[in-house]
Amino acid sequence: MSTGNMRPEGAGADTGGSGRQSAVVVGGGLAGTTAALALADAGLDVTLLEGRPRLGGLAFSFKRGDLTVDNGQHVYLRCCTAYRWFLDRIDATELSPLQDRLDVPVLDADRNRLGRLRRTALPVPLHLAASLATYPHLSLAERAKVGRAALALKGLDPADPALDDRDFGSWLAEHGQSPRAVDALWDLVGVATLNAVAGESSLGLAAMVFKTGLLSEPGAADIGWARVPLGELHDTFARKALDSAGVRTELRARVTSISPTENGRWSVEVPGERIVADAVVLAVPQRETYDLLPDGALDDAERLLAIGTAPILNLHVVYDRKVLKRPFFTALGSPVQWVFDRTDASGLTEGQYLAVSQSAAQDEIDEPVAVLRERYLPEFERLLPAARGAKVLDFFVTRERTATFAPAPGVGALRPTARTNAPGLYLAGAWTATGWPATMESAVRSGVSAADAALAALDRPRGHLFREAA
Repeated sequence: MSTGNMRPEGAGADTGGSGRQSAVVVGGGLAGTTAALALADAGLDVTLLEGRPRLGGLAFSFKRGDLTVDNGQHVYLRCCTAYRWFLDRIDATELSPLQDRLDVPVLDADRNRLGRLRRTALPVPLHLAASLATYPHLSLAERAKVGRAALALKGLDPADPALDDRDFGSWLAEHGQSPRAVDALWDLVGVATLNAVAGESSLGLAAMVFKTGLLSEPGAADIGWARVPLGELHDTFARKALDSAGVRTELRARVTSISPTENGRWSVEVPGERIVADAVVLAVPQRETYDLLPDGALDDAERLLAIGTAPILNLHVVYDRKVLKRPFFTALGSPVQWVFDRTDASGLTEGQYLAVSQSAAQDEIDEPVAVLRERYLPEFERLLPAARGAKVLDFFVTRERTATFAPAPGVGALRPTARTNAPGLYLAGAWTATGWPATMESAVRSGVSAADAALAALDRPRGHLFREAA
């Protein structure tokens, strides 16, 4: 049952003696929520501890006047099967539907030309052939070279450690990709999914993204996004699912220490309470994980601190009228990356609210709002003619300075698995060794992996867990 508040500090409560096997999950983002649900579904007594006043981690919503605003635009793909499983588990699938077929409008601001990346129902790789053949942002020669590079990429094994040591940009150059092709195609997809440009991305992670999303199944890259605020999914619906599963969810509960007990169990300390459990899942960012890990729990724990972070900047613009007819688009020849219409989801009843997601935003993440407004509002007018006569009712910014782990070459060797050297202690988070970049999909997969390892050690059923289709 969700109580929302811990016992008052000094109460000295000591819990965890129900007689049933028990677990504590530290962190209420997607990874922690997934782990808590999976453990509870196997019959464990589960306590979920989250330091914030809400669940959802870095995919959340907040109120700004009458608007309900997501901290940033989050999307998923049809190939994100674990996240889709999570949506099913919290009964929220219908609130975050997928496109029937991939269709991405790509607007070149310099040439005033609209292209589209669309798929057909033909088998891979023919499903993208027609779109690529008519893609106006590349020359005929560049399109042919893209096709050859895609076939070479399809032959790579993303799990090969040698790929992790190389950067994607140099590989693309070796395979004949021009700077224009990188900008108009490879980075168009890669920056949004990896949160880094090709030259700063691990070839292994990039190969995983493109092989899985574009070169596995025809519909793998179909895009889905929430038609309601993210908080409704990852907080409201998730909390209902946790409550129904019997999880005790505590918010504003910051864990101060985790330590093994003499009888082989675990002690988790929060202000005013000590919780004893058979298993603990740490589902918090890598720096916080490092600070909470007991000595010896991880070989070379310092490597967690070597996993860099990358920012995402989000711009929010409210116009007094409709300026964008499409649900979203992406841009070339402009600092603007991806733009989504969030009017209906925000509760706005007049005008239009656009959310602009700027990944790999190291150069802009600390820019003042006034500077960003001066830079981007003219760009919106250049991209969207209807914006030229519209009044801007609001312009504000949300910043996630550590939005994801940096997918730099070598990061694969730094990401730990769910298991630690300490029996009963497990790790989760999008930054752990899921094989995926830092996405909602990676977060859910990590929660499943941690729960799977814990349940196996406790000899509990695991048939209910997400499994990749054969």
